[in-house]
Amino acid sequence: MQPILENYIAMANLIVETFGDHSEVILHDFSQPKNSVVYTCNNVVTRREIGQSFTEYFVKEVLLSRKFNNDLSANYMMEGEDGKKIKSSTALIRDGNGKVIGALCVNIDITDMKRVFSQFMSMIGMREETILPASDEVTVMPNIREIVDDIIDMTIGSQDVATMSRDQKVDLIRFMNDKGLFLIKGTMEKVAERMGISRVTIYGYLDEIKKSEKKTEE
Repeated sequence: MQPILENYIAMANLIVETFGDHSEVILHDFSQPKNSVVYTCNNVVTRREIGQSFTEYFVKEVLLSRKFNNDLSANYMMEGEDGKKIKSSTALIRDGNGKVIGALCVNIDITDMKRVFSQFMSMIGMREETILPASDEVTVMPNIREIVDDIIDMTIGSQDVATMSRDQKVDLIRFMNDKGLFLIKGTMEKVAERMGISRVTIYGYLDEIKKSEKKTEE
């Protein structure tokens, strides 16, 4: 964990003490994207563990959110693997030079509250707003572009891409695709340049990944 991030551990504990047993706080270190989770407090909501990576929600609900302002996105909804309804907020953490180095994520399980609310809305003949995830490339502000480029650079790190096997390259593309990075316009070009491959090759890898996942589901 980067030393600056250690300063947020007490804050994480304070938040959970304030909001109770149905809340958790996850601290991320973006210098190691594939293992960005460096601290968890009361991880009963998403069950995230130290050593895991950030999820696709970081891109979809934080960087691409219209609510994202002043380095934070508050009160967006997620769904846990076990069907939990989770209310989340994420704040970026910067170092002394203004570079984003991590994030503090607060997750609150509102499953029971959501169920009661849905029943109430049904009784009065209304339905909740449905928010669809982004599906195409989205143009973002330069500061967001910089954050994503840093994540790409940290993901590839000092690895010599030229000596990597095809499977290793596919695994890198799979990781970035799973995290939603390719939703952001310009990511394809950045990755192609950084890995010394063409956009066509990346599309080929993505197609291979999609077919592999479909075959696994069958």
